[in-house]
Amino acid sequence: MTIQLIVTHPGGAHKDDFLACSLLAHLHGVPIERREPTDDDLKDAAICVVDVGGVHDAEIGNFDHHQFPRDAPPLCALSLVLKDLGIYEDALAFCAWLRPAEWLDTLGPNETAKLMEIPRSAFSALNSPIDITLLNRFASSSELVPDSPLYQVMCMVGEDIVNYVRSLRERLDYLEQHSETWTIETDGDPIEAIFLEQSDVIADDPSFGLNAFITDQAIEDQVHALVYPDRRGSGYGLTRYEDCARLDFSKIEDCNGVRFAHKRGFVAKVEVTDPKKLKELLKLAVVKASP
Repeated sequence: MTIQLIVTHPGGAHKDDFLACSLLAHLHGVPIERREPTDDDLKDAAICVVDVGGVHDAEIGNFDHHQFPRDAPPLCALSLVLKDLGIYEDALAFCAWLRPAEWLDTLGPNETAKLMEIPRSAFSALNSPIDITLLNRFASSSELVPDSPLYQVMCMVGEDIVNYVRSLRERLDYLEQHSETWTIETDGDPIEAIFLEQSDVIADDPSFGLNAFITDQAIEDQVHALVYPDRRGSGYGLTRYEDCARLDFSKIEDCNGVRFAHKRGFVAKVEVTDPKKLKELLKLAVVKASP
């Protein structure tokens, strides 16, 4: 059934209902009304009821979590919409902000601060004026229609979340098929590097997804460097993974084929394309262990 309306609660707005409505606005392009839902709203599959109403039934567009028991998993309205889109698990894996957003909405700031191992005051320090303005404007609106500026921003936010999660999943699948793991022998322990060959498929953003891929493969403790096509040239970029101290690319700044090496050693851009020579540059960048 075609969605005709989105209904969410009036009053104060939180990140979860704002983002849940942003996703639905992007997908359906229908007005948003901020009011209490009626029984007819909850029964009408053409109306999405978000973060209010006491019902979770995605088949008829109801996405509330407040009726869940106290010991239920920390799912908020945003979680329920993501689940309905089939991208919740990937969003949880790829979007570091999602779990804290769930905790804040379901457990409150004190418990969330404990789980994140940060002081509660950090939430105020990290609260952006962007967040404040968007949530305040959303809260003060009784209705949002597709041609309003805030609605259009919400659609952009929803579109970017969906596109990011789906495109990252596609990239991870690509990387699983096309990346290589190089082992660079040294005087001490070997260096492990992830290599990605040049391809038109990834030309727009060659390094996109590499860190997420390493996490997805659970090899964070094994990888030291990344070698991927340079978006600005025909060569490659060499970077330290998680700023690994075992590599210093400033050591290769005078080598043939090196176009740029940062003085702090964390990245280099090279014209070299031969894998053998790339491996040689990686070896030259290894920091020798202190005796």
